[in-house]
Amino acid sequence: MHQRKTIRPPHIWTVSLLLGLGLFVLALAVFASPAQAAPTAGPAMQDNKPSNDFCLACHQQEGQDKTLGSESLPVTINPTQFGLSIHAEEGLLCVDCHTAISDYPHPDVKARSIRSYQLTFTETCKECHEDQYQAAHDSVHQAALDAGNENAPICADCHNPHTQGRVIGKESGQLTIAARRDVPATCAKCHTDVYDTYKSSVHGSALADGNTDVPTCTDCHGVHNIGDPAAAAFRNNTPALCADCHDNEEIMNRYGVSTDVLETYVADFHGTTTTLFEQQFPGQAINTAVCTDCHGVHDISKPDNPETGIAMQENLLAKCQRCHPDATANFPAAWMGHYQPSPEHYPIVYYVNLFYKIFIPAVLGGMILFILTDIYRRILDRVKGVRRS
Repeated sequence: MHQRKTIRPPHIWTVSLLLGLGLFVLALAVFASPAQAAPTAGPAMQDNKPSNDFCLACHQQEGQDKTLGSESLPVTINPTQFGLSIHAEEGLLCVDCHTAISDYPHPDVKARSIRSYQLTFTETCKECHEDQYQAAHDSVHQAALDAGNENAPICADCHNPHTQGRVIGKESGQLTIAARRDVPATCAKCHTDVYDTYKSSVHGSALADGNTDVPTCTDCHGVHNIGDPAAAAFRNNTPALCADCHDNEEIMNRYGVSTDVLETYVADFHGTTTTLFEQQFPGQAINTAVCTDCHGVHDISKPDNPETGIAMQENLLAKCQRCHPDATANFPAAWMGHYQPSPEHYPIVYYVNLFYKIFIPAVLGGMILFILTDIYRRILDRVKGVRRS
């Protein structure tokens, strides 16, 4: 007779151990598998709006574009470049600018060209940059756009919204060094010929070497409220414009350049005529010489440049003959290069001036003294004559 074996149920700890091992293996399988979601762990929504990570999950993929009519608009965004931009730094969301988009699939774009699509965002920047927007609307660029020139620059042509770095320093409140160096290249997108001329000038070549003391495009033309450089008012204001830098002793002393530029200009015939004319007839064209007539506009060179510098008498004579065709070789010799006469600069002129500064008051003072003593003598004689009578 066989004895029946009793089957005992497994202990509770055995079941728990097996269950724990199963969960551990499952967890390893899940975390070891390739991620299928967005590459970053950020939230899909932020303030009830799609987060930037949500947008970049698609838009960081290479080769994406959007067909607009017969043109193809690239819509790939480099997440690294965007992450370093001022908009990302300030926490701006993609949908803060792309307000028509809130989810996927996106609504249909009605624009039939890339430029038409870009122009739909001309009002978007106003939401954050009201002052710059208003200034730009008074500019020559906006005037060209209003006249129907769709190629006239808008905000995004100068400031790429996906890569634009910080322009104004947080603490300094001034244009950053990096932004200052980038200004000419930005303007060169449209003004190629001018840029080619500027970069070989004394200002442009110095900027390329890292010298940020020199003026860039925006120092002379303005930033957002760029005026018409062909206007009479712009030309008449040229001496004051150049004086913004050339009257700055801190900067000019570094290069041994005279800071008497404006004072000496205003003191001569050209400057006196220009100043009086501008005061009496503001905005009217004047035909007397201003700084750019002698020094150039974008092609300004060092005064001692043997080929183009106006410190060379033959080069200066050629400049003078533009207005004074009969000028001879001695004509430009009277110009003292914006220096006040001194024992170091033009000593003969200095000592002649000094002589007359002493001689003229002495002569006039002697004459006045003679007249006063004569009057005194006459009065005294009359008094004495009255007493005798």
